[in-house]
Amino acid sequence: MQDLGERQMNHTAGTFRAIIAGGGTGGHLFPGIAVAREIEKRFDHAEVLFVTGLRKMESEILSRYGYHTVSIRVEGIKGRGWKKGLKVISGLPGSFLQSVSLIKAFSPVFVLGVGGYASGPVCLAARMMGVPTAIHEQNAVPGLANRLLSRFVDCVFISFPESRPWLKGRRHVLSGTPVREELFSGIPAKKPDSSRFTVLVVGGSQGAMAVNRAFAEALEILESEGRHPHAIHQTGETDFARVQEDYRKRGIRAELHPFIRDMAAAYHRADLVVGRAGASTIFELAALGKPSVLIPYPFATHGHQEMNARCLVQAGAAEMIRQEELTGECLAKVLTEFMNNPDRLKTMGIRALTIGRKDAAEVIVDHLLETALAKKRT
Repeated sequence: MQDLGERQMNHTAGTFRAIIAGGGTGGHLFPGIAVAREIEKRFDHAEVLFVTGLRKMESEILSRYGYHTVSIRVEGIKGRGWKKGLKVISGLPGSFLQSVSLIKAFSPVFVLGVGGYASGPVCLAARMMGVPTAIHEQNAVPGLANRLLSRFVDCVFISFPESRPWLKGRRHVLSGTPVREELFSGIPAKKPDSSRFTVLVVGGSQGAMAVNRAFAEALEILESEGRHPHAIHQTGETDFARVQEDYRKRGIRAELHPFIRDMAAAYHRADLVVGRAGASTIFELAALGKPSVLIPYPFATHGHQEMNARCLVQAGAAEMIRQEELTGECLAKVLTEFMNNPDRLKTMGIRALTIGRKDAAEVIVDHLLETALAKKRT
């Protein structure tokens, strides 16, 4: 694909340029980072600009990976109330003009929206300016932004076949969700401390208070029964201090982190993963062959996290506990069953691998370049 890329390079800077727009959560950003890495692997001179909203978390994650970020003034509408909703809507023309200015200055080969409110004005501006555009929908049930954008963009990438009926557009590509390359690199051949059952708890980049509470209670119950699993617990920034105090009061120990930077090592050490069911988590578990207990976020749009979770549950790779049924006792019982059945865990891990799509970033970049070249010819 290098020749294609050279034909598409920016004529002034001699650099292959692309914009990836979106954010709001790590689940939106990490697939975008995987696509950016794939672009950089293909072209000697590549520059990827991420356009996000104003959340600090977005710029922190991207700067950690060495990417330049530009923020635009845009917010989500859902759950804001009508007064705040009107204010958000009134700001959209400004976000659109910001996007036009950015695209003119950066001159990208294509624009990819990865979900979240920032993708809307950027993809629409690119479309109106004749720049090839695409969106990637990570979840089984798409959010409002991608459902609207699907009518205008050149290509729609989907992770689950179930999302196809929700999305319009002429061209759909079942790509899966790209997984960060570093999750597969630098992993030792043997798991350390293999004699001790290890549970990794991940509530997503922003944490999950209900999961954090239930797991601490479950760990206390297991300790009282003479079971001593090791826990690696990502709490999220906002809940870290509370979880730390909760563990102290209960007299239990664990590795507590607001945010885990080396997820490759954490996944590798884990015998079992407990967490939410965002698409990035689902496809990371599948690609790495990790058995899991999934607790979908109950307020996700159209229940998309539960739909995501069912993908692994139906494959025999995970168990699901709905949040309304989640208690420390319930979670402790499930963990005990897994600790008593290592063969079952092994089987679940093998089944998870059947869902994984390690080539998702390659598929997306292939089609983006194909779309860009086709549009240039017309």
